[in-house]
This record gives sequence, C-alpha cells and structure tokens, in this order.
Amino acid sequence: MTLDESQDRRHQLAQMPKVELHVHLEGSIRPETVLKLAERNGVSLPAKDISGLRDWYRFRNFPHFVEVYVAISKCIRTPEDLELIGREFLEGQADQNILHSEVTYTAITIAKHVGIPFDEQMAALRSAMDYGRRNLGTSMNLILDIVRGHSLEDAMQVAEWTVESFGNGVCALGLAGEERLGTSQYAPAFALARQYEIPVVPHAGETCGPEVIWDCINLANAVRIGHGVRSIEDPELIAVLRERQIPLEVCPTSNICLGVYPDWTSHSLKQLLDEGLYVTLNSDDPPMFNTTLTDEYTQLCENLSLEFGDCRSLAINAAKAALLPEADKVLLIEQILG
Repeated sequence: MTLDESQDRRHQLAQMPKVELHVHLEGSIRPETVLKLAERNGVSLPAKDISGLRDWYRFRNFPHFVEVYVAISKCIRTPEDLELIGREFLEGQADQNILHSEVTYTAITIAKHVGIPFDEQMAALRSAMDYGRRNLGTSMNLILDIVRGHSLEDAMQVAEWTVESFGNGVCALGLAGEERLGTSQYAPAFALARQYEIPVVPHAGETCGPEVIWDCINLANAVRIGHGVRSIEDPELIAVLRERQIPLEVCPTSNICLGVYPDWTSHSLKQLLDEGLYVTLNSDDPPMFNTTLTDEYTQLCENLSLEFGDCRSLAINAAKAALLPEADKVLLIEQILG
C-alpha cells in the first residue's frame, strides 16, 4: 500500500460511523485538559507544559501507567471538572464519527479520594451526555466499575450506585483493575446486579489467562468480556464463547503496550476472528497508549490485512453488542451501513 493509499484508508476509517464499548473516561483525558485542571485546582504535576506532559503520559510500564492514572484523577476536584472531561471526551468521539460509547468510569475513586458525592458526579456527567446528544450527535452511557483489590464494601457501594442510576446514564456494572487480585470475592455485588437484571461487563483475559474469563462467565454471568484476548489459549473456552457469542472488547494497542503481545502481527485478534468469535475493536485509554479508535482500525488494516468491509463488520458488531434498546441499535446499524 502506497502512502497516498494509506492516507486515503485512514480518512475513510475516520469517516466511517463507529461504536466504542471499551474506553475509560479518566484514561481518555487529554494532556491539555489535565494541565488546565491542575492549574485551576492547584495540583502539582511532573511537567508544567504540554510537551513535557505528553512525554510523561507516554506509556512506559504498568506501574507508570497507574501513577499517571492516579495523578489524573487527583486533578479532578469539582463537578464542573467532571462535566468538562465528559464534554471533551464526547467532542473527541464525535471528531472520529463515533456515534455511541459505553464508557468505564471509576466513581468510587472520585467519591473517596476527591470527595465529590456520587449524585453530583452523575449530575455533571449527565449534563455532558445531554451536550453530546444535542450538539454533537453522539451518545454515551457509563459502566461503573469495581476495582479489583478494593474491599467488598466498596464493591457493594458501586453495585448499589449502578442499581440507583441504571437506565439514567448508567448501562452496566463493570470490574477492572489487576486480574491477579481476583474476581470471586465480588460475587455478592454481581448477585445484586443480577437481582435487578443489570448487565455485568468485566475485564478479563488480558494480563491473566483463560481462568479469569471462566470466573467472569460463571460468577458474574458476563454479557461481554473486556479484552478476552487470552481466551485463545483454551479450546474449551473458545467453544463456549463461540456458541454463546459473548462479545469480546479487544484493545490491541493497549495489549501491546502492556506486553500481552509483542506487536500487532503476534496479536490473537485474527485468530479470534478465524475461530468465529464475536469481536469488537476498542481503544481502552487512548492518550495514554498514543492511539484512537480510528488508529486501531487503521492498524488493523495495515498489519492484519483486513479490508474496509471487515472494519465495518466490526463496527456493526459493536452496535449490536451495545447495551441499548433494540430500536436504538437498529438505528446505529443503519447509520454504519449508510
């Protein structure tokens, strides 16, 4: 492919209507916004200008990633800050023609470490959602996530907030954080979600193997799996995922940065597709991994030799797997098909 052809393909993919199911709100905050919030709130950062901040943002290793993520969260001090973050996130999605996003958000961290009550958090983010719908033509719902390593008490609080706001800006209960820290201890939170028929969408099968995905299917009745790329290591799991068509939220650049795979050509994504699994493409924490959803689709074509039609099929997969009323999903699919 020539340079001109590559640029044409990227432009075509940028214009293609898309849906994103695995992206973190706090992990999507632009360096420029972090600097603005830090100056507004008197927070000290490792860099004082945009070039230095971009360099600090650049992924180095997992501990550094956590350091950046925590520092970003500490820059958020008010509901107005949250609304700004939500609006700017939706502007970035709209710029890529992403019609709908289901966004993981760690409300418990903002409540406990920043002090913004949950109802004020949601009011601010709902205001941003309204702005996105009215002004940008893009929608967003939140997945409130339990963080592995947090107490069961914290997990139950997140589950209760999810019940409280389900259908009003919140579409699911999530589970994130380091997989090695376990899943089963949060079974009561999953049970509460199940009682209210709330979907559970856990991260699994990225830094740990298929056993975590099994836990999330069996204990949490997961309706989608965040990442799930290491399911390829277990033929029995592959068979179950194929039979049930449980969607996988695959984030290749994130996986490569975290060392799950060394590069795109080694990534399991093509094998997952060849096995008939339900795959969607996502960006995870885009500025931290120096990517966007458009970049993910572009890399997919350049490294795995997929065509535009394959990319559109993945976008349709995401629309069908979205936690929306059936009529809304049909509308998304019609927009993707043009």
